[in-house]
Amino acid sequence: EKKKKEREEKKEEEKKKSGEESAEEQKKKKKYEPEKIKEELDEHFREIEVPLIEVLADMETAGVKIDTALMGTFSNKMAKELASIEKRIYFTAGEEFNINSPKQLQEILFDKLGLKPLKKTKTGYSTNIDVLEQLALQHELPKEIIEYRGLSKLKNTYVDALPRLINPKTGRVHTSFNQTVTATGRLSSSEPNLQNIPIRGDWGKKIRKAFIVEPGNLLLSSDYSQIELRIFAHLSGDKELVTVFRNDGDIHTRTACGLFGVKPAGVTDEMRRKAKTVNFGIIYGISPYGLSQQLGIPVDEAKHYIDTYFTRFSGVRGYIDMLIRDVTKAGYVTTIFGRKRAIPELKSSNRNLRAFGERLATNTPVQGSAADIIKVSMLNIQRRIKRENLKTRMLLQVHDELLFEVPEDEKDSAIKLVRQEMENAIVLSVPLKVDIGIGKNWAEAH
Repeated sequence: EKKKKEREEKKEEEKKKSGEESAEEQKKKKKYEPEKIKEELDEHFREIEVPLIEVLADMETAGVKIDTALMGTFSNKMAKELASIEKRIYFTAGEEFNINSPKQLQEILFDKLGLKPLKKTKTGYSTNIDVLEQLALQHELPKEIIEYRGLSKLKNTYVDALPRLINPKTGRVHTSFNQTVTATGRLSSSEPNLQNIPIRGDWGKKIRKAFIVEPGNLLLSSDYSQIELRIFAHLSGDKELVTVFRNDGDIHTRTACGLFGVKPAGVTDEMRRKAKTVNFGIIYGISPYGLSQQLGIPVDEAKHYIDTYFTRFSGVRGYIDMLIRDVTKAGYVTTIFGRKRAIPELKSSNRNLRAFGERLATNTPVQGSAADIIKVSMLNIQRRIKRENLKTRMLLQVHDELLFEVPEDEKDSAIKLVRQEMENAIVLSVPLKVDIGIGKNWAEAH
């Protein structure tokens, strides 16, 4: 009787909470509806964001399967690896200390080893990743600390945490996708965040091995190839960029030819790496100082690369200048699908804030359009899966990549369907291209 009463009270409480939330949503709708229509965002909202809710709900319900035994093996290996890094850190520091204590780390790095502090915080000198990467050029200890922190985070966030988050009813892990968290329109993932597993490095690949499928199925990974650079080519209209993508050329090699004055055959791996950093840096509105930090080169050399890039791809310079002028005047920036983002920083009297605003103005149309395109492709794929009565399930979206669980007998039709819908989500002046992989786990498919 007592339990029955408790259950009824709980039901009433949930009903009340649900009613309050509903009333709150109605208030918000009343407040924002006229604004949405005035700002011409209504169509984008109705055509993309609202239908996407159902797609994301299906994905959250589907969840992903985790190989707990493999995760257990990884956890033990990581613990041993962390213990040996710990020993190296203590040996290099000449004493034992709490590696996770910023205060103790400050004392070791700056007082004991006499390294030059770079950034000040309220509690002393900063020991964040940027600072450690700079200090690693002077001493081996910061490098060991970076490795320790990275491995420790992977172990705690994924290897140890994911098996504990498996739903006992489904035997799978269910993330939450958020549509209103990022400023650019990208989806985010939380509880757990499955969009943050590092791509580079051995452990990122190993962890993906533990994302598996039910018997009789395969994992399909479909990844937009260089979508941001393709969008940038379309938006800027730069003739050379557009030509490279239309001819299915290698944009990083082409940029390297321009930066270093060599023919394609003379481009080394190191040249291509630098060109790749410049290509992505331009999209993010990188400064000569920012590029010099990323490449570990003098600022004047970095400035030379940026200037050479703008000479070679002259349409890009004109596009960025015009964009910043227009955005400063309008107060907001727009994606290809009409999503808007306010950038008041451009009107600031503070030079640093204005420079930050310029970076946002350059990058938001690119990143925001990429986010819109993948959302449209998700909608189209899900509609076709339902229309064609396929058992294929969309599981995850990780920025420019979609992950599916595919019955073995649907393999060919799923590959064809996903490629068609992703490559034709929108018509740009350059083709969209996807790389598709398939396997028994995420590492094999990625």
